[in-house]
Amino acid sequence: MLRRVLWLVVLLTAPVRAAELDICFNYGCQNEARVSFEDSLIERQVTYVQQAGSAQDERRRLAEVVGLLYREAGRQSPIHADRKGDYLDEGVYGKMDCIDHSESTTRMLAMLEASGAMRFHRLIGQQRRSFLIFQHFSAALEELEVPLARPASVDPVADYVPYLLVLCDCEDLIAKQGTDMEKTSAVAGRSVELPRFVIDSWFVEHGEPAVILPLGAWLGGEGPNVQ
Repeated sequence: MLRRVLWLVVLLTAPVRAAELDICFNYGCQNEARVSFEDSLIERQVTYVQQAGSAQDERRRLAEVVGLLYREAGRQSPIHADRKGDYLDEGVYGKMDCIDHSESTTRMLAMLEASGAMRFHRLIGQQRRSFLIFQHFSAALEELEVPLARPASVDPVADYVPYLLVLCDCEDLIAKQGTDMEKTSAVAGRSVELPRFVIDSWFVEHGEPAVILPLGAWLGGEGPNVQ
């Protein structure tokens, strides 16, 4: 009993660390730079994405947040020199090809997903399209059949609460942990083909919102002309 209460105290009082990511650059992820994002920055972006009212709105917000995270990463690494496509930044240290972008954007989206930002989508594996000898990669999302419930609002914990928890008989409180955030899931036993989309940051200038395209259209060659 005491061990469970102490675990809860540690959970409530432990400081939140800044998120760190490795960003790929110089084509084919030959180089990586570790960047950090302040807790307050990530919290604001997670809240912004959580406020989406639809799957389409959530994709738009995610694309904007990806651009913002690239701008912050560019303040800490050479990728600020990156340009859209592969030709405008040829020979520049810090340039990024589609492999660098697909890997880095996937890592950003995974961080946002782990932070509870997404209600209407889940992150899936990177996608590849091919034309003759040319290949192109992108991060991708799958739309959920049933959106997750909105996260319950949590009031700040007063400084004295952890100490009171140690002294109280909190069996009911502890048993309640994990049940406050309702989640819904798709109906089992049905095979449903869910919409998929790419979040492709290779198409845009550094720090701009990523391009969103239905996966089928992207596989068919759609996207801005950056050559």
